[in-house]
Amino acid sequence: MSNSRSGRRALAAGGIAAVLASACCLGPLVLIALGISGAWIGNLAALEPYRPLFIGVALIAMFFAWRRIYRPVEQCRPGESCAVPMVRTTHKVIFWGVAVLVLVALVFPYALPLFY
Repeated sequence: MSNSRSGRRALAAGGIAAVLASACCLGPLVLIALGISGAWIGNLAALEPYRPLFIGVALIAMFFAWRRIYRPVEQCRPGESCAVPMVRTTHKVIFWGVAVLVLVALVFPYALPLFY
């Protein structure tokens, strides 16, 4: 497993954990806004007890992804993707997109009463 690949996995894990962390609160609101309804939407609230766990996993994964993405170029071996400037920029853009998802997962339950 190369170093750039493990950074990609940490970034993906952070994104998935962020989506799961906000599924209990943000999921029903988004589905209703899209016109999708049904009694099964209430089952998404079953994920609420696991929200702190998902947020913790997201933050840990984001830390490891940040360490991998923002390391100095001098630490990259020739031929690795982290040595290519365009790839580094792409990883940084994706990292900050996932960081926004994690922020939404953290803040949304407190802002939720403003929408209902």
